[in-house]
Amino acid sequence: MWWGVVAALLANLLFSIGFVVEKRALSGLPPLSAARPTQVVWHLLRSPLWIVGAGALGLGFVAQLAVYRTLPLIAAQGLFVTGLVMLLLLSSLFLGEESTGGERRSMVLILLALVMIVVSLRGEEEPISRHAPTVPLLLVCVPAILAGLALFATAERRSRRRHRLPTSGVPYGVAVGFLYGVSSLAIKGVAGHLDTGDLGGSALAVLTSPYPYLLLVTGSSGLVLSQTALQRCRASLIVPVCTTVTFLFTVAAGTLVFAEPLPDDPLRLALRLGGSALAVTVLLALPRHEPGAEDPGPEEPHPARPPAEESRAEEPHAARAAAGDPVASRPPSVDRPPLPRPT
Repeated sequence: MWWGVVAALLANLLFSIGFVVEKRALSGLPPLSAARPTQVVWHLLRSPLWIVGAGALGLGFVAQLAVYRTLPLIAAQGLFVTGLVMLLLLSSLFLGEESTGGERRSMVLILLALVMIVVSLRGEEEPISRHAPTVPLLLVCVPAILAGLALFATAERRSRRRHRLPTSGVPYGVAVGFLYGVSSLAIKGVAGHLDTGDLGGSALAVLTSPYPYLLLVTGSSGLVLSQTALQRCRASLIVPVCTTVTFLFTVAAGTLVFAEPLPDDPLRLALRLGGSALAVTVLLALPRHEPGAEDPGPEEPHPARPPAEESRAEEPHAARAAAGDPVASRPPSVDRPPLPRPT
């Protein structure tokens, strides 16, 4: 179990470094758009700094394989949440992103949720499931992928509207969190098929399962969406929201499809469920817009001219009518017949 804890902390470090390096690289790239995925990938691959960050994230995913082989799903996800504090420190040091007081309090509450979950692990060893039935897995993962894509598209449309507050990135983080949640389940499935004593059989088992194909879909779409969101918004908010949604989805869906039982002890069960509920509360309390942004309000129609200005505008018309002009003497609201055409 301790090897799993060490691997989880190493994964957190690699993920935090990767996100910070990628954010630095994205600041020097042209504006990215998820509507042009090929262009996004082209710009990313031309940035050596971004490739370094992507390499750190890739090593973090490798460390995740060791975590899922040694720890229950909910325990592994609980440990991954600790990376939020590490990311908060790194983004402040290297990106200059100053978090608000509310966001710092949210990080403290997330750490409290983590402690509750870790304490719930104490006791007897818990069983670790290796595989999930294909049909229940797809019934959970496919709607989550579609929901993430739809939510991101909705956030994009809302951000283009005039008179909108600049978004803080919460909708983007939730959308990417759904995709990464599916990736977490797929990584757990791949880890369950790995057998160092039979690499050929492990490869065949992995390729005949839905896990690598789920990883292909979520990896490609998550790459474009996450980098677009990370370029526009603060990493210190995008990543915590994404991590929280990933944690909640993976725990809820993974417990269902992988059939990992919850603790039998009432206290441990309350701690585990209470920690998850606290994480949900923190997510809902995060601000939806950047701090300091003012609501421009609805667009108002052009104001009517004051009566004094209206009377001054009518003065030339009234003067012409008093002089006997037959056209000016007609009321403005009366439709004028067309003038006869000269013969």
